[in-house]
Amino acid sequence: MRTGSATSAATSLGMTQPGVSRTLAQIESAIGFELFYRDRGKLVPTKDGLLLAEEVEFALAGLRRVSNLANDIANSAAGELRVVAPPSFTDGVLPDIVASFLRKHPGVRFNLDSRSLETSKALIATRVVDCGFMKMPVAGGDLHCEPLVSSGSGCVLRADHPLAAHAVLTPGLLRGEPLILLGSGRQWRIQVDQAFATFNLRPTVAIETHTHGSACALASRGVGVAIVNTLLAQSYVREGLVLRTFDPPILHQYAFVTAVNAQPSRLVAAFLEEARAALSRHSSS
Repeated sequence: MRTGSATSAATSLGMTQPGVSRTLAQIESAIGFELFYRDRGKLVPTKDGLLLAEEVEFALAGLRRVSNLANDIANSAAGELRVVAPPSFTDGVLPDIVASFLRKHPGVRFNLDSRSLETSKALIATRVVDCGFMKMPVAGGDLHCEPLVSSGSGCVLRADHPLAAHAVLTPGLLRGEPLILLGSGRQWRIQVDQAFATFNLRPTVAIETHTHGSACALASRGVGVAIVNTLLAQSYVREGLVLRTFDPPILHQYAFVTAVNAQPSRLVAAFLEEARAALSRHSSS
């Protein structure tokens, strides 16, 4: 079709001219009509031949697309990844992880959702999403939890605050200081209260909030010292603020969660490795 002669076609295909002529004759015999006629030594396609050639081109293009897609999937360069995480993750450390992942896998479409713990567990277990991030321990026999990162607790305060001179802040040093605390009624908040109790103190709560972003923003206004999860607070510690270690230690552990009966795709496995590397850098910084 493209060269107009069996000799040129043979050269393009790496065949002999008789081999091309024989193959052409076999094809015409199999389909029951002629694909070419001869005109002054040239092979000219018939109307039926042109019609068939057009469909063959479409078919070959489709095969190329399938081959390219298979290669992209094998290299985690295509597909869709659906992830669920708590707001503290989606607003904090996760955007950097997603951006880094997409730079390496630009053909991937990303769907990032932020839900409550129980809703997130249901979405993962029923495979509405591919994976998620959760604070441990995670209850549920239909979930597989891959421990991912541990984080300590810290204090965010203005750089010009007198306590900023200390590398470590204890309940004793925080005695009487107005505090910005998160997670009222949750296990972490109970642990904060217990830490103060070991010093025979009670925290002086100035403000209760539920996000690390708001806690750090309030600390930047000088209204108090925020006791935070250091991993989740790092994204909000900007100019004018400092992050200091809180002692006694209160640890936060997070897991990468998938459905227990689902074999993770190459894409999910690649995203897990990206998250593990990024969070390792965060936790060590």
